[in-house]
Amino acid sequence: METVMEAPTRTFIEVSEVWVPEGDRLVLGSGSYGTLDSFAAASGKESFTKGEGLPGKAWAEGRPVVLKEFDGSYFKRTEAAKEVGLTSAVAIPVFDGKRLKAVLVTLCADDSERMGAIEVWSEKEGLLTLDEGYFGAAKHFEFVSQHTQFPKGQGLPGGVWSAKTPILMRDLGSGYRFVRAESAEKAGLTTGIGLPVPMPGGGHFVVTLLSAKGTPLANRFEIWDARSAKVGTKNEAVLIDGICKRDGALWSDETERRVGAWKGLIGKVLGTGLPVLETGPSPVTANYTSAVALPMYAHGEVSHIVAWYS
Repeated sequence: METVMEAPTRTFIEVSEVWVPEGDRLVLGSGSYGTLDSFAAASGKESFTKGEGLPGKAWAEGRPVVLKEFDGSYFKRTEAAKEVGLTSAVAIPVFDGKRLKAVLVTLCADDSERMGAIEVWSEKEGLLTLDEGYFGAAKHFEFVSQHTQFPKGQGLPGGVWSAKTPILMRDLGSGYRFVRAESAEKAGLTTGIGLPVPMPGGGHFVVTLLSAKGTPLANRFEIWDARSAKVGTKNEAVLIDGICKRDGALWSDETERRVGAWKGLIGKVLGTGLPVLETGPSPVTANYTSAVALPMYAHGEVSHIVAWYS
């Protein structure tokens, strides 16, 4: 009997990098490049001063930055990106108060089938409006997003803005809580996660990552609460929400999941206070090929960790 192998699922994000401050520059702390060895080599030779390149711009402006195309931009690795088909990037700075801890950069490729969205929302006159975003082939959803605003508490961006915590939403196309459900269904978007990104000078941005079934941003999402007042002790985190298309439910009230510093992917974030990237199937990556864990800070401590696995 012939065995039929399932083709690997293409993800919306091709590359993830963590850039960390070293003196007056940002240097590459870690990267997940898949098979894009030439781009990995080019990245390993780079560093950025404040305001230079995409990581440096996110550092200087203290906010998430989207680059929808590299030609004619301040992106320093344009030729290396072109060679491997990378066309756009998003940089998310991680600040503890006014101190930069790291910049997470994700890079995407573009084609007629790649659906998904990485959105940056900012406050203007008491409403959240789309500052910028990358949507791949989801052009109608992009148009709808450009003409949608959210008050506090409404939709995924407004909910994150109000709660100041990450939020995971399921069934975007049929969920009444997701304001853009109709256009999300047409684009095949199924899962959304919203991240609060506080600015060092005050004010907040919200980043939303919206995943489609055919080209998912990731195949598994987790949200961990690391607030000592909630967890009951420092340097521990509790899994409060998660979704995985392969493994199903990741937690329940009867099987609370808790992790301490330096134990696994989430524990490494607690121990270092930095975003963590892991590659290769292993217990740390739940046997996925790569994993990203991003900390969020509040009141001088890691408050939440969001992880996604591809």
